[in-house]
Amino acid sequence: MLADRIEGKWIDTFAKTFELCQVKSGESVAILSETQSRALNVQLTELALLRLKARPFHVIVPTPPQTAPVPVRSTGASDAVQRLEPVVAALAASGMVVDLTVEGMLHSPELPAILKGGARLLMISNEHPEALERLGPDPTLAPKVKAGVKRLKAAKTMSVTSAAGTNLAIDVEGALPAGVWGWCDRPGMVAHWPGGLCLCFPRAGAVNGTLVLARGDVNLTFKRYLETPVRLNIEKDYVTRIEGEGVDAELMRSYFAAWGDRDAYAVSHVGWGMNPRARWDAMAMYDKRDFNGTELRAFAGNFLYSTGANETAGRHTLGHFDLPLRGCTVSLDGTPVVANGVLQGDLA
Repeated sequence: MLADRIEGKWIDTFAKTFELCQVKSGESVAILSETQSRALNVQLTELALLRLKARPFHVIVPTPPQTAPVPVRSTGASDAVQRLEPVVAALAASGMVVDLTVEGMLHSPELPAILKGGARLLMISNEHPEALERLGPDPTLAPKVKAGVKRLKAAKTMSVTSAAGTNLAIDVEGALPAGVWGWCDRPGMVAHWPGGLCLCFPRAGAVNGTLVLARGDVNLTFKRYLETPVRLNIEKDYVTRIEGEGVDAELMRSYFAAWGDRDAYAVSHVGWGMNPRARWDAMAMYDKRDFNGTELRAFAGNFLYSTGANETAGRHTLGHFDLPLRGCTVSLDGTPVVANGVLQGDLA
């Protein structure tokens, strides 16, 4: 296990990230955490902001009681704030919010009110800072992600195929596109670090076909590389059948069913990874406690299929799977942006 000790090099990494976020001397910056947050990252955030002569302040809330029937991991839908209005008001009044909640505020119900006040929000994934250091924001990544998002906005269809048997048809008209490169530098913007993703939240009924998780693909909710294939049949957004004989399929069937919530089976977002420094094999090197898996969402050329909350489709649930697949071909209106797991053209 890595040591939870402040290192000068990690303060440097955090400060560089905040500089890319355009944190200025004297700017008020809210550090949002909960009692179960990774204390080391909270401390590094404060020290880096002070180095930049910002005016950070802490908003710490108690981690709420568990209400889900199963453990909740890595959803981006934190319920830590609990709609507490004084907390929302304090965050919205700041220039920037550094989100260090355990699950992250990307899909939280309070996020629109926070952003409406003009704050920008950077979610620092619940990783050990060793991973954050290795995946510090890269300024050259932003224009490539922006180019990918531009293509998504212009597209009507996304198709995804693979030698393993994946064959998905996705209507992306009316979808909410997004791109993340690892920092936020303007009011109302949301980003997460590590970054490197192009994705969209499809409207209701837009996803149909088959998703095949092959050996070596990843179930990030379980932080597990698959050892046996799993086949998901998807009809109008919803997983209707889970086929497979190994423990990987059994785990997915059990976790899905435990929610007792049909929307847990539905698509959240679809997209592809853009970060050439993110590694598919990195999870093998970390204890589960030290690894939240954002790196594997972002490794270059993966196809990322996620179930759970989807604001565009009007669905809200804490049930969530992030499933990055290797070796897929992702096409927009028939033109590949990823071919057999390799980014194409100016996205590479």
